[in-house]
Amino acid sequence: MERYRTPRPGTPHPRTRRLRAALLALTATSGLLLTACGAGGGSDSSNKSSDGSHKGFPAPAAPTAGEQKGEDRFASPSPTTDYLSTFALDVDTASYGYARRTLAEGGRPDPSTIRPEEFVNSFRQDYERPDGNGFTVTVDGARTDEKNWSLVRVGLATRPAADGGERRPAALTFVIDISGSMSEPGRLDLAQKSLDTMTDRLRDDDSVAIVTFSEKAEQVLPMTRLGGHRGEIHHAIDGLEPTYSTNLGAGVETGYATAVEGRRKNATNRVVLISDGLANDGDTDPDAILHRISSARREYGITLFGVGVGSDYGDALMERLADKGDGHTAYVSGQDEARKVFCEQLPQNIDLTARDAKAQVAFDPATVAEFRLVGYDDRKVADDDFRNDRVDGGEVGPGHTVTALYAVRTRPGADGHLATATVRWLDPDTRDPHEKSGELETGALSDSLREASPRFQVTAVAAYFADALRQGDDRWRSLPGDPGLGELRDRAEQLAKKTEDKDVQQLADAIDQADREQG
Repeated sequence: MERYRTPRPGTPHPRTRRLRAALLALTATSGLLLTACGAGGGSDSSNKSSDGSHKGFPAPAAPTAGEQKGEDRFASPSPTTDYLSTFALDVDTASYGYARRTLAEGGRPDPSTIRPEEFVNSFRQDYERPDGNGFTVTVDGARTDEKNWSLVRVGLATRPAADGGERRPAALTFVIDISGSMSEPGRLDLAQKSLDTMTDRLRDDDSVAIVTFSEKAEQVLPMTRLGGHRGEIHHAIDGLEPTYSTNLGAGVETGYATAVEGRRKNATNRVVLISDGLANDGDTDPDAILHRISSARREYGITLFGVGVGSDYGDALMERLADKGDGHTAYVSGQDEARKVFCEQLPQNIDLTARDAKAQVAFDPATVAEFRLVGYDDRKVADDDFRNDRVDGGEVGPGHTVTALYAVRTRPGADGHLATATVRWLDPDTRDPHEKSGELETGALSDSLREASPRFQVTAVAAYFADALRQGDDRWRSLPGDPGLGELRDRAEQLAKKTEDKDVQQLADAIDQADREQG
């Protein structure tokens, strides 16, 4: 189902919007049962950052307490005439990592595992950073080769990650899959090496607990301070051996119980799930698994970080667990990626800078004919729930950037205000709400993608690549200005040389593998 929207001139009355949202929610409920870590800003004229909406243009919709979502977040909604696009922030990258591994092994990723936002968010950006908690907002764009169509980038950035001595201490509960499938090289052995290295790099006032699971779950190590006990922790890690089936539900439940028991005040408490996601025993439904530990993640603010491993990987289950656990996922296929995730990202980004963060982009119906958000399909939030702080958003830490890309068709000859992007989040300590906005004018659009900043171009290449990989799913049309895999590869090669970024070179390599496989 195509997900383009046509803005309607004029602002619908809030009561009308709410009624429409309620009717949509009722329809969805009646008819469906669904389960369940910086450099591309544009020129200074490309966006304006402010704490409010564009003068004369309607502010993002205010909610009514208790309203339901207008659309089911896991359904494929029909196009609407709304000018708003609202979604929960997401810093996951697992989809891109798993796609790269599949292509490197000569396979083709299943289109259902392709989440474009995770491709886009896998690359550094150069957005301006805030001094404290919260976000900066960058909005820029470039015209494509297809008439009247542009790509518009909304970039959100948190403060840089603090040095190791400046952050609050961490209490990390590692929930480790030791089922039989984890015996494959590059799974449990990779996790053990990474955890050993990470143990040596964590601070003395950090704490670690270890829970393992196969057909049942077991607490191998209670919450233990690193200082004076590193040898004990190493011993526990090195003694892990693969056994039988995968009762992931029991592992998560025991992991959260261990995290609650060892919870530390004034520390970051987090569960880190390491698994191939191939649950085959006990409860395998993510909603049911996390329903049993909902009080731990809500009352104590214990978030879930999922680390996927293995050539055969249960992507959907791990991704849903992270979403429902107010966390995010990453995928590792080798030592370099494992070192990055365990030894750089996790220790540096233990803190949270924002809870329940959501973004809302308001397109001006006077200049925009239609638009589509690229990805974030399972992170949709009803427009009227943007300021409803009881509705879950995304948890984001320091050093992160979040990028959302839109395909936008402007009206012929349109000139003036194009869009206002607003991010709303709760302070991680006080839970006080905050907002920040940025704007884009049509005159600030680059005349072509090749004239845009290098990091914008990397963003576009990553999005086009994801779009190509999920072709075959009839719900999606190609992005406007799609150059094809051959030209995408050439652009990525040029950008890798220009940016001197090995991650961009890896992108070029992956595109080349997909092009050769397709040929």
